[in-house]
Amino acid sequence: MSERPRRTGRGDYLRFFPVQTRWTDNDMYGHANNALYYEWFDLAVNRLMIEEGGLDPTGGPVMDFVVESGCRYHEGVGFPDALEVGIRVGRLGTSSVRWECAVFLAGAELAAADGFFVHVFVDRATRRPTPIPPALRQMMEPLTGAAI
Repeated sequence: MSERPRRTGRGDYLRFFPVQTRWTDNDMYGHANNALYYEWFDLAVNRLMIEEGGLDPTGGPVMDFVVESGCRYHEGVGFPDALEVGIRVGRLGTSSVRWECAVFLAGAELAAADGFFVHVFVDRATRRPTPIPPALRQMMEPLTGAAI
């Protein structure tokens, strides 16, 4: 049996975005449904790419497709918890980026969940892989190299 990877902490991430849970996030077990963590990861990363990297998701020349994802859950969260999503870049390729994310209860040192997803950037017209645009790459580069 392999050893479970260590639970990540606040110091493992370089950027944080606040997320407020909603009443409708709680499932029948009284905590946020597991699929919501992926939404929170996606929300934080896309906010970063749009606000700081200049991504135009509806009309720009490139699109980003998720081709792989995963999540490990350590403790439950739910309404009315205030959360923070930590982000770092695990790998930056020519046309792809591996985002590594974690959900923290606001102010908590250890992640309630941590995960990743891989974006591949494609030309909007051809849907073929294309290099990450310079402004996005420039925004991503400082997010590499966090402690793990």
